[in-house]
Amino acid sequence: DGGKGTGAQEGRGIAEDWGQGKEEERQVTAGDGAIPPPTMLEALWRDFSSMIAQEDCEMPAFIKELGKENQPETDAVSLDAVLRTLFPKSHPHHCSTAPRKEMVIKDTFNGTVTFLPLEENDEGKYQVKKCNIYQIRLTHTKDDEWSVSILTSSPENWVADGIVYPKTTWLGNELLSKLAKWSTEKKQSEFKSTLSLISVAKYSKVYQELKEKYKEMVKVWPEVTDPEKFVYEDVAIATYLLILWEEERAEKGLSKKQSFVDLGCGNGLLVHILSNEGYPGRGIDVRRRKIWDMYGPQTHLEECAIRPDDSYLFPNVDWLIGNHSDELTPWIPVIAARSSYSCCYFVLPCCFFDFHGKYNRRQSQKTQYREYLDFVTQVGLECGFSVEEDCLRIPSTKRVCLIGKSRTYPLMQEDRIDKQRTQYINNRQSCTGVTSDKTVGSSQCDSHNVVNCVVDQAVESECAANEKKTDGGRVWLSGFQPREKVEQVRNCAALPRDFVDVVVLTVASLLLNATQEKPWDHTLDVRLNTWNKGESLSLREVAEHLDKETLKRLKNEYGGLQTLLRNNHQVFEVLNGRVHIRDWREEKPSKRTKPEIKRRFSADAFKTRLCWFFIHHPDGCSLTSESCPYAHGTDELRQSQIMKKKKHPQ
Repeated sequence: DGGKGTGAQEGRGIAEDWGQGKEEERQVTAGDGAIPPPTMLEALWRDFSSMIAQEDCEMPAFIKELGKENQPETDAVSLDAVLRTLFPKSHPHHCSTAPRKEMVIKDTFNGTVTFLPLEENDEGKYQVKKCNIYQIRLTHTKDDEWSVSILTSSPENWVADGIVYPKTTWLGNELLSKLAKWSTEKKQSEFKSTLSLISVAKYSKVYQELKEKYKEMVKVWPEVTDPEKFVYEDVAIATYLLILWEEERAEKGLSKKQSFVDLGCGNGLLVHILSNEGYPGRGIDVRRRKIWDMYGPQTHLEECAIRPDDSYLFPNVDWLIGNHSDELTPWIPVIAARSSYSCCYFVLPCCFFDFHGKYNRRQSQKTQYREYLDFVTQVGLECGFSVEEDCLRIPSTKRVCLIGKSRTYPLMQEDRIDKQRTQYINNRQSCTGVTSDKTVGSSQCDSHNVVNCVVDQAVESECAANEKKTDGGRVWLSGFQPREKVEQVRNCAALPRDFVDVVVLTVASLLLNATQEKPWDHTLDVRLNTWNKGESLSLREVAEHLDKETLKRLKNEYGGLQTLLRNNHQVFEVLNGRVHIRDWREEKPSKRTKPEIKRRFSADAFKTRLCWFFIHHPDGCSLTSESCPYAHGTDELRQSQIMKKKKHPQ
C-alpha cells in the first residue's frame, strides 16, 4: 500500500457552490441559541474553498478544476469530503511513525478522488499543504472501456518520505496496475474489515511499542519455525487483546486487569507477552517447547493434555484463548460457557476440527475456511454467547478471530442453556456419523441445518451415554482424541530419500518430455536460450501419471504431491496449481533485505548440496558453476556449516 499504514476517518457529504466559499447551514443548538463551532473537517473545507477561489492560487491545475468538469444540471456540485488519520507502519530506516492527517475529496459524478495532505501550524490548527497532492481519475473511453490515471503535484512540490508518500514512479508503475486489477475483480470479501472492533489508533501505538520491546526474540528463537512470522504474529495478537481488554475494563468500569488461560499455547510467546504486560495467566499445551525455558519464572506454562470434561474448567478465569488451538477450537466456547457465567473467549481458528475429529464439509457454495468460521460461530451462539468477528493484522491467511464476551441469556437460565449445549454437541456427533474408530462418515441429516436435525430415541440414548462420570466429573464426549504428545512429521520430510528421488525424476521427465523442442545435443551452449524448460502441467495431470502405490503413500502426508514438489524447490515451482521446472536464470533477487539470520543461513548452505540439473537435466544446469548455489559435481561440495553448528553447539 505504498508505505501507508491504516486509516481512521470521519466523513460527510458536502454540497457547495464551488468557489463561493459558501458554508453549509448548521442547526442551532437548543438551549443557548448559539451556533456550534465548526468541526475540524468543516473548518478545513471552508479554508480550502476560500484558497481555491483566489486567482493567484498555487494549487495544481486539477485542483482548480475540481468539481467544474461535466457538472450535472444543478446549481450545486455534490462532493464528499473525508478526514483521514494515517498510522504509518514501522520502518527500520525511519524513526518517525507519528500519525498523519489528510483530507480526501470524492467527486463521484466526474470520477475523481483527490488526496490533500494536512499540516499543523504553530497554533495547533490544521491546514492543507501545497505539496504531495495527488488525484486518482477514472475516465470512460468508449463502450465498456475505462481508463484510470493518477495526477500529482509538480516534481518540485512532491517530497517522497518513504513512509506515507512514495515516489511518483511507484504511483505510476505499481499503484496504477493494482487499481486496474482491483477494479475489475468481481470477488467480494467474505470477512469484515481489519481491526473493526477496536481503536486503530490505539492498536498502532501499542503494536509499535511491543514490537520494539520484543524484537530481540527474533535473534534468539530456538525453534525450527520462522522467527519473524511467529514473533510478530504473537506481538500483533497480544496487541489486539490488550486493546480489547482495556476497552472492556472501560465499558464495565473495572480497574483490575483480566486473567486468562491460553489453551494449546504452543511456543508460549503470547502467554509470555501478556504476562509481562501485567495480565495474570498461564498457558497449557500437550507438548513442551524448547523456548519455554527462556521465558523465566514469571511466565507460567504447563505441559498437559486438555480434555473436554468437568475436570478442565476455569471458574476463576476471565478469558480463555485459543490461538491456532486445533482440536480444542470448537470446545473453547463450551469450556468458557461452563467455567463461569462471566468467562469470555477469544479464538483464532486455523486447522479445521469438529468436536470429535476432523471437520467434515457440508456447504460447497462457501469456502472451507468461511464454512468453518460459521461453524465455530454457531458453537458460540449455541453456548449462549453473543459472538463477534474481526480480522487481525497478522502475517497469516487464517486471520479471522471470533470473540464471545457477553451472554444472550440471564444467569438464572444457565441450566436450560447447558442442556441446549449438550444437545447440540450430541447432534453434531450423530449427524456426522462418527464410527468406532473415530473416523468421520457421511452426513445423516440435512447438511444446511445440522443444529435442527432430528435425533431419534435410540440415538439420544447413545448420546446420553457419552456423558460418562469419572473421578473428575462429566466426560462431555466419549472418544475425543487430543493431539499426540510427540508430534508426527507428515510434511513429506520423513519420506525415504530414494522414494522422493524417484518421484522427482518421474515428474521432471514428464514435464521435460511434454515439450516439442528438439532433443538434447551435447554440443549445445547452455548459456543460450536453448535450455529445455519443459512444459507446465496441472497437479491433477501430474498425479494421473503416477502409480497408485505412490499416490497412496503421498495421500498420507499433509499436502500430498504438492508438498513433496514444493519441498524440492530446487527442481520445481508450483504456481496456481500448476507445476513448472524451475529456471534459475529467471530467479529475481528479493526486493526486501533479508534478516541477518536468513542471510547467514543462505551463506552457510552455499554449495552444500549437489545440483540436480547438473546431474539429471538433459541440457545440464542453466547457470554457470560460479553462479549456481548448488555444487556442480562432488569436487565443489562443501560441508554444511549448519550441521557443524548442530554437532558442536557453543
